[in-house]
Amino acid sequence: MISAHKIALDPNNVQETYFRQAAGTARFAYNWALHQWQQQYDAWKSDPTLPKPSEAALRRQLNAIKREQFPWMLEVTKNAPQMAIIHLGQAFQNFFAGTAAYPTFKKKGRHDRFTLTNDQFAIQGSRVHIPKLGWVRMHEPLRFMGKVLEGTVSRTADRWFLSVTVEMPDPPSVRRENQAVVGVDLGVSALATLSTGERIRGPKAYATAQKQLRRLSQHFSRQMEAAKMRAGLAPGQPIPKGMVIPWSKNMQKTQRRMARLHARIANIRDHALHQLTTMLVERFDVMAIEDLNVAGMLKNHKLA
Repeated sequence: MISAHKIALDPNNVQETYFRQAAGTARFAYNWALHQWQQQYDAWKSDPTLPKPSEAALRRQLNAIKREQFPWMLEVTKNAPQMAIIHLGQAFQNFFAGTAAYPTFKKKGRHDRFTLTNDQFAIQGSRVHIPKLGWVRMHEPLRFMGKVLEGTVSRTADRWFLSVTVEMPDPPSVRRENQAVVGVDLGVSALATLSTGERIRGPKAYATAQKQLRRLSQHFSRQMEAAKMRAGLAPGQPIPKGMVIPWSKNMQKTQRRMARLHARIANIRDHALHQLTTMLVERFDVMAIEDLNVAGMLKNHKLA
């Protein structure tokens, strides 16, 4: 059995700068490899004698040129670019298997992360050792005992987390004496309705935070209009293509507050789902769940 433990980190300014550099290196390597993959695949279709692209070949290609063309990559762990290309290879495998969409280029500031193999980091109590950085404090020690497979450092809002994947022995199978069976009906107005008649209401995290989120959004819009006027644009004038509006310190603070609020909404929803799934597993031996496209239902404005 493979389990993951996501732990909050407490980096200082130097360590946070390293995290951003490593995440940026991973993002650049992923985008570079995706561009090379597309070019090499088009060349292979035109001339089948050429080799087809692969993540192993792209990793060798990057290692051969990074010291000359991308020397800044050497400032962070070698796992950052290498694991990013491996993840691209897995993304293409999922695409060809029909289980995922075609890989797209990553954007700065979204899903910032980098992955470390188990031989490149070490956990000791409530701290983790990262290559070329040293020890970083964690908010709690690792809960699981087993073989550590890999670790991923990621950013949510303005906080950094370490997700550690651990391989553990499979727990003994438990079969309940009553062998209770339940049907679960997923919905939009209610999180789930059980065949026992129980109705599980989901937390209205977004509705609760909507007033505060609206106020922050309006505040940020006014700050953006002021920044546009400082840049020489008329009030209400759209930003010309290619023009970059410099953000003030207060704009950055407002953006961080909005990101924290969105992260809090996501955490509340995840917590409710964890509670629901744990309750179902503990109470029932067999579960039947209807196959509904809930995401598609939410796109219908009459249902959502």
